[in-house]
Amino acid sequence: MAEAISDAQVVGVLRPFVRATGPLLDALRESDPLGLRARAAHQADGNEDLDKVDPGKREKLRGALSSVKVPGTGAWAGMSPDQRTNWWINRVGRFTSLLTAIPGLGGALADRLPVQDALGAASQGLLLCAIAGEHGVTDLGDRVRLLAWVLFDRELDPALAAGRTDEHDAAAEDAKAEELTEELSVSSRKHGKITIRACGRTLWRLGRSLLAFPGELEKRPRGRFYHRLLGMLPVVGMVADYFGERSGLKRVARRARTWLAQRQHFPGKVR
Repeated sequence: MAEAISDAQVVGVLRPFVRATGPLLDALRESDPLGLRARAAHQADGNEDLDKVDPGKREKLRGALSSVKVPGTGAWAGMSPDQRTNWWINRVGRFTSLLTAIPGLGGALADRLPVQDALGAASQGLLLCAIAGEHGVTDLGDRVRLLAWVLFDRELDPALAAGRTDEHDAAAEDAKAEELTEELSVSSRKHGKITIRACGRTLWRLGRSLLAFPGELEKRPRGRFYHRLLGMLPVVGMVADYFGERSGLKRVARRARTWLAQRQHFPGKVR
């Protein structure tokens, strides 16, 4: 029987994980690696440079762009936290679900490996941090507690999650967080921006860090039973796994809303 994973071990993995999600979310939000704002500009009126069109048309284009609901636009600023949460789940969640589903090409053989669970948990953890941010939860310890509660059904001690214990090694945490975001740093230096490839590799690094406790990964919210059943088939399994991950993300969002709502009434403890 595998040795039980302690809360301290979970915190030791989740603190650098949460820290590493910050630069990745910034890349998805600001650097537009998915081309969301660029696509919005194209839909508004081709690929014309706003500085090269007449003033009247320029204002029309800017108005069209400001109505597109992506980070950095006027429409985004007017959205509620729940609306922004839905955006992360439905737009960015498609990207992370696709990456998570790729091992499903191998069918049942891939299901025997923890790779998909690791990637799935990393994707869910990433989007949980985005949801937390949209609801004003910026404290590292609070985000660690949110991830532990939603993904692993654990209620962590606030002091432990905040790193205020003798067991906490700040230097090791700094080094691990830097290692997890190395691909983003390299991409930024080499290309002047964060590429989709760098985002994908960073997600894999985040997932790999969670392999420290594979038994816990099985607790994360998943899709329906038929998603898992079809996921055992080669090739077709990837499609089933994709929709299973999308379903799991919706459950993650519901659990996150429960935690956030209860936290407002009972700070420091959520049952």
